Amino acid sequence: MTVPLIKLPSLDLLRGYVAVGRRMSITLAAQDLCLTQSAVSRQVNALEEALGTRLFHRGYRSISFTPEGERLFRVADEAVRQLQDSVEALTHPKAPQPVTITASIGVAGLWLLPRLGELQQAHPGVDLRVAATDKLLDLRAEGIDLAIRYAAADHAPASSVRLFDETIVPVAHPSLGVTALDADTLARHALLEFDGPRRPLLQWADHLGALGLEAAQRRGVLRFNQYDQVIQAALAGRGIALGRVALVAPLLADGRLAAIGESDSHRATGYAYWLHQVDPEPREDVRAVIDWILAATGVEPARKLEFDEQGAR
Repeated sequence: MTVPLIKLPSLDLLRGYVAVGRRMSITLAAQDLCLTQSAVSRQVNALEEALGTRLFHRGYRSISFTPEGERLFRVADEAVRQLQDSVEALTHPKAPQPVTITASIGVAGLWLLPRLGELQQAHPGVDLRVAATDKLLDLRAEGIDLAIRYAAADHAPASSVRLFDETIVPVAHPSLGVTALDADTLARHALLEFDGPRRPLLQWADHLGALGLEAAQRRGVLRFNQYDQVIQAALAGRGIALGRVALVAPLLADGRLAAIGESDSHRATGYAYWLHQVDPEPREDVRAVIDWILAATGVEPARKLEFDEQGAR
């Protein structure tokens, strides 16, 4: 039978008892509570008297639980700890948690960052944290809400939506005057290459092989371990790069880069970029960022609905 509230020991007595139990020292418990040792001793004695049982064995300069004291402490300590946490949450509310999105360094630098102004304009109250890395992260452990992943369809994260397919086209600064990718062009201009994990058509050897130019004499190759560095080198007129159309589209549109060759020079790699949400029921601000990304990439309503349904499962 549950003891009536009126018969429970006072919180002051329980607080003193828990403080002693945590420290196994009346002296240290008194310091924690900003009380005198005698005051804490009186609290423990009063609690023992109220319960009609001894809670501590008292020795010379040491104390230890009685079986009854240990049993009570396990329950009282947890209850006091929960009360401490609740009071902390009420009196010191946590700062707003930013929406954290992770993407590769190339995607973050070339696709996400140039569009952040649009996101801020659409959702000025949303705090955003961008975690740009080429490493695969433990999303929950790192506190990440959204991830833009690069993968073939059969390796895409579960419950993710395809944002855009990857298509490759050679690009260069307009000042180079390159209009066709042929043996003469390769002899006159350096090739800019992403020195990363091997992917279909992302290395020049694959691309030139598809064009029948694998044996052509080349001026040289400049390699970079980050894709955004490849594009920066192309913008500086250092050579010809393999442009990921989804990432360099704004640079092509405003004329900072020029596509080389006819429309049939665009080649699909079989890979795509996918948006993955970690929490199936995201916060309102995370949902706002999801909707903005889907709108920015032109995801069709049917695919957006499918993403919503997958996340709700």
